[in-house]
This record gives sequence, C-alpha cells and structure tokens, in this order.
Amino acid sequence: MKLLRSIASIALLAALATGCSVNPVTGSNELSLMSPEQEVAIGEQQYEPSQQSQGGRYVVDPDLNVYVNNVGQKLARVSDRPDLPYEFVVLNNNVPNAWALPGGKIAINRGLLVLLDDESELAAVLGHEIVHAAARHGAQQQTQGTLLNVGLMAAGVALATQDHEAAGLAVGALGVGAQAWQAQYGQRQELQADKYGIDYMVRAGYDPQGAVELQKTFVKLSEGQSASWMESFFASHPPSQKRVEANREMAAEHPGGVRNRAEYQNAIAQLKEDMDAYKDYQQALKAMSEENYTRAQQLADSAVKAQPKEPLFWELQGRLDAQKKDMDAAAQAFGRAISANPEYFRPYVYRGMAYKQLDKPQQAAADFQKSMNLLPTQISAYYLGEYAMENGDRQKAIQYFQMAAQGDGEIAKAAQAKLQQLQQQGG
Repeated sequence: MKLLRSIASIALLAALATGCSVNPVTGSNELSLMSPEQEVAIGEQQYEPSQQSQGGRYVVDPDLNVYVNNVGQKLARVSDRPDLPYEFVVLNNNVPNAWALPGGKIAINRGLLVLLDDESELAAVLGHEIVHAAARHGAQQQTQGTLLNVGLMAAGVALATQDHEAAGLAVGALGVGAQAWQAQYGQRQELQADKYGIDYMVRAGYDPQGAVELQKTFVKLSEGQSASWMESFFASHPPSQKRVEANREMAAEHPGGVRNRAEYQNAIAQLKEDMDAYKDYQQALKAMSEENYTRAQQLADSAVKAQPKEPLFWELQGRLDAQKKDMDAAAQAFGRAISANPEYFRPYVYRGMAYKQLDKPQQAAADFQKSMNLLPTQISAYYLGEYAMENGDRQKAIQYFQMAAQGDGEIAKAAQAKLQQLQQQGG
C-alpha cells in the first residue's frame, strides 16, 4: 500500500512539473498524472491481483491462453506503442467482458470468448483493449479524477467473486485490482478505441468486419437488460447502435482481410464442449443461494463428471460438503481444486477454513498464508492474526489484525476488537 501511495504522489508531482503529454496514438496533447514508466509499474503490480479477484486464470485448456496471447501479440506489434510489455490472459469468469490495465496488461473472460465467432472478432476485442493501453486512457481517467485513488482503495469482493449471492462469506480484497481502472470511459475514448483498434486489425491483416459483428453482439446482449445488469457487465465498454454504425463505416473503407473462423472455433472447442457443465455450475450456485442443496449437489455432480479438470467445480463440491459439515470431504474437494489450479487464492481460503474446523491449525495457517500471497483478504489476515496471537507473536498478530481491520463488516469489527485486546495486554 505504501508503494502505491508513493506512485500516486510521484505521479502528481510529475504532472505538476510537466503539464501536458502527447497521446502516442492520436498525437494530441493531453494532461496526464502518470509517466509511461509509472503506467507500466502500476500495470505490472496489479495484473496478478486483478486476475485473482476475477476468477483466476482459465486452466482447463492451456492452449487457449497460448492462442489468445498469440493473437494479442500480433496486434500489439503493429500498435502505436509496440514496446509496452503486453500480456494477454484468459480468465475463468463467466461474464462476457475484457479489460486492460495501464502498461498493456490485458485480460479476456471465457464468458466472452464463447460468444465470438471467429478470430477477427477476437482481434477486435484485443485491438480495442490495446488502444486503451496505448492511448494512455487509464492515465487520462486518473487525471480527470474518475478513477479511485491509487493505494487508497480497500475493494470489497465476495469470496466467490462472480457468485456473490451464493458465497456465504464475504471478504475484503486488501489492494487495488482491475476494477479501480475500469471506470466508465467517455464516449470519445470508446470511439477512439474502436477506431484505432480497427486500424490495428487492418495492419495485422484481419477483416475489420469482425469489429462490426462484435458490437452487434454486445448490442444484442444488452437488449432488454436492466440498468444494474448493464452496469455489472458493460460498465467499462457500453454498447450502442451508434458504435455499430461507426464501425461499419470504418470497416467499409478497408474491405478484405482474414476471419480465421476455423482456427478460432478449434481454439475454443473445449470451452464449447464444456458449456453445459458451466451452465450446471451456475445453476448449482443459484440453487445454493436458494438453500436447495439437494438440487445444487445434483448439478455439481453433473458438472464435475463432465469436466473433472475445472477447479471451480471441485471448489463447489467442497462448499457443499462443508455445508453438510463433512469437513474431511470438503478439505479433499478443495485440495482437488488446488491441484487443478495451485495459483488461485480462493480454494486455499476455503480449505484453510475446513482445516480450522478439523482442528488442524498448522495446515490451516499454511493455506491462509498461501492465499494471502496470491490475494490479500480480510478473512485470511484475521485468522492468521489469531494464530499469531495463539503462538505469542504479538507484533505479527497486530500486523495481521490491522490488515483485516481495513475493510468493512463483521471481520473488520472483530479485528478491531482484537487490536484493542492486544493494546490492553501491551499496557
């Protein structure tokens, strides 16, 4: 957190000293609070926690990540800032969305990939996000005061992230994730990202008609949806018929190019094969939220049987076992989720809680610490504070409880009470 505050302070001083900077894409002069080097530093620092807070990496088919990264790098090479350290990752998230952090750190959800038809549409998504990074739109948003202050946000996220209604337990993510950078871009920035994204598509040899089809897909998805649904799914990239028409006009100026439908369909074949399993998973989460645990178990069993490599499905099994108070089975199921993706924080939190119930403090502490290394959370900090207290490490306990007290809710209140207790003991 201190590092983020320092970055913010340096950025402010730099802006006051330098005033305007040149937009690398448009060539226009724009006020920016960040230097290009600071943008890269922030993107690198927040890329991993941003992924953690939004489902973690998709791991069932690693080749899909390779494919998406290859397409992204092909576009990045012809962008106006080809020297940025671009990275592209597929997130294990059902929401049809994509985002870019400053410095070229880009993610796309599996929930969007299954809605696209060919590689040119994927190129339209990634090209659009590359423009946001290359044109320094994140830095502009920071300058305009539309982003949350760097280093000062304790973002509330549900432990189950994309299924918060069924989570059963909320935690606070102690740090700044991608949500901080996903403020609503202005119409000018969105149209700018569309326009130059199409330019990048053409330079890379893609048919820009893919950008037209992409916006048509988004408009169709938005029809009849509530304002809250739109805010949740497309807050950072609001669809409109105006954008469809603007893309159509630009595409007409550059006919031709590749669509690569066969290549794309082959790349997402595993995702499409598993669509029913993910549907069962989502329905199981809904059944859990309605306390229909029998139905939830049936759906969870179906999902695991269809795709045993998916860590989310094993995590769900563990949660259902825990609901039945079978903590041994729960710990084993969470272990299967961890084996499937050892670099995702959430199953470690759940297994740590199961181990705590099983009176296995060393194993619980190890899992909570591993989860903290991946994504610091209130609940893991609180339990680690408890273990530090039990082991007589007062200073470490204070540090953990101070972290847990940063957020809101019952965990923060309990951490504050522990801090008062420790202060009284310290005299």
